[in-house]
This record gives sequence, C-alpha cells and structure tokens, in this order.
Amino acid sequence: MKKFALSLCFSLLCLSLWAQQKSWDLGNILITQLTENTFVHASFLQTNEFGKVSCNGLIVRDGNELIIFDTPTDNAGSQTLLHWIQHTLHARVRAIVPTHFHSDCLGGLSAFHDAGIQSVAHELTIELAMQNQVAVPQKGFRDQILLPLGNEQVIVRYFGAGHTKDNVVAYFAKEKVLFGGCLLKELHASKGFLGDAVTADWSNTVGKVKQAFPDIKWVVPGHGQVGNKALLDYTIQLFFVQK
Repeated sequence: MKKFALSLCFSLLCLSLWAQQKSWDLGNILITQLTENTFVHASFLQTNEFGKVSCNGLIVRDGNELIIFDTPTDNAGSQTLLHWIQHTLHARVRAIVPTHFHSDCLGGLSAFHDAGIQSVAHELTIELAMQNQVAVPQKGFRDQILLPLGNEQVIVRYFGAGHTKDNVVAYFAKEKVLFGGCLLKELHASKGFLGDAVTADWSNTVGKVKQAFPDIKWVVPGHGQVGNKALLDYTIQLFFVQK
C-alpha cells in the first residue's frame, strides 16, 4: 500500500509537470508536448453514454521522422494534425498505428491513407475493422512489430485482451514513454465503455505490460490525464477478478 501511495504521489507530480508543457489548441484537436520527442494529440468524440469524450493519441519523433499512434476521431481532425506536423515539426510521417478498432483510434484513418501514409495494426484490428465496415489498416502483425524511426525504433506489442480483444500498446524506450491507449485508465477513472471488453483478462494483460517494460516514466492512456506506472497499477486493481 505504501509503495502504491508513493507511486500515486509521483504520478500527480508528473501530471503537474505535463500541464506546464507547451501546447497547441487547433480547434478540433489539442496537442501537448510530453517530452522532447513525444507529443500527445487529443480530439473529441460525441457519445450517447458518456457525452463528449476527449481521446488521446501519441506522436513519437526521432530526427525528421515520426510515427503516430491512433488517429484523431475523424478525418477533419487528422487533416488538422497532418497540417500541423508539416508546418510545425517539419517531419515525415513514417506510419500511423491504430491501437484497436474503435473510432477513437481509427476514425480519421482515411485521411492518412489519402496522404499516402502507411497504416500498421494488429491482425485482429484489421479483421474487426473489416467486420465493422470502417477504414481498414493496411499492414498487419501478430504479436509484436519493431517500427524503425530515425536512429531509434518503437515497439508495438500485443499482450492480450482487455478493453477490446485486439488492443496493443507502444513503447518508445529512448524517452521511456508508453502509449497504453484504451487498455489503460487514467487515475480515478471508471471502467468506461465495456461493450467489446474482455474484463476477465484485463488485469492480467496489463500485468504483462508492466512486467515487459519496467523502465516506464510516462504513461499515456486512451482518455484523460497522462501519468506514470501508477496508471498500470490502478487499471490492474480496477479490473481485478478474484479467482
């Protein structure tokens, strides 16, 4: 308990530091610099159950190349994001990676395809996108893919079901940033939308993420505030099932 409390305090400190970072309000999306080479992009989704929801994605950069994780929620937001990247970061987008098949991850995918940017996703995400008749990612992987980025690489890995059966996470070791997407919850969040969830597996899946990446400094959830490893612990506890 004491260890968790210390982790929680450090996570609150991370939130305070993140709130002081440089940001760009572009109307339909908000971009906040997290570290020297990572930026959180947030767009908005109108839902029946939860109202207007802010949805996070991540931009990871090395040199003049970058990779984006999750699209804004629609094509207009994606076009805004790509315009900002072109005129502010002056970098080439190597790939867009939707971390699961919901619209808060690939609702703006067509705009990336129209711009000639390759999309990469788990095979299950491709399958579910086809079933749901939404924009379909182009290149699939099964367990893990290492995406080259400048002189670095980003790990995208599937650990199991949770928020959906296809959710993946991404880790940028250079700056110790984990993009957890909707597999991970912000501190004090509710369980949220469970329509496609596998709640019995959720805690175990997040436990595998925690074990695989012990050096995490920053954690970006699919919705809400950025934190640290306390978000993994919180999500594990939130979905823990006594067996």
